[in-house]
Amino acid sequence: MQLTQKEKDLLKDMKDEEQLCIDKYTRHSETAHDAQLKNLFSCIAQVEREHLNTLNSIESGSSSQSSGGGTSCPTTFTATYNTTETPEKKDDCFLCSDLLAGEKHASHLYDTCVFEFGDKNVRDTINHIQKEEQNHGKMIYDYMKTNSMYS
Repeated sequence: MQLTQKEKDLLKDMKDEEQLCIDKYTRHSETAHDAQLKNLFSCIAQVEREHLNTLNSIESGSSSQSSGGGTSCPTTFTATYNTTETPEKKDDCFLCSDLLAGEKHASHLYDTCVFEFGDKNVRDTINHIQKEEQNHGKMIYDYMKTNSMYS
């Protein structure tokens, strides 16, 4: 598969975004107070690594890839925090808000890129990654809602 210059440039943007997500999820996992949140962030970091691997495959000329199917992240949470504001809750809320904003940005980037690739398999793969990014945002939202962090 031969990529156009525009497709190569967009791949670079997507790869940079995935690397940023990997770095943020990894660091935020190390600093989160709640064990559920540490686990969620670690899990999502692994999915982001799978996305980066997929994008590297596309860049090297493979048009048929899978993405993220091997990692299953938690989808339900128990409340660690109540409505009382504690320093730990504020810290964890900040981490969640930062990553939720990042997922919104990543999803928007993929939404744009899906229309810019000529190869159907690549478009389908980008669309699949975008759906996973949206799911990451949903998991963070669910954690925040469960822990009285999202109004």
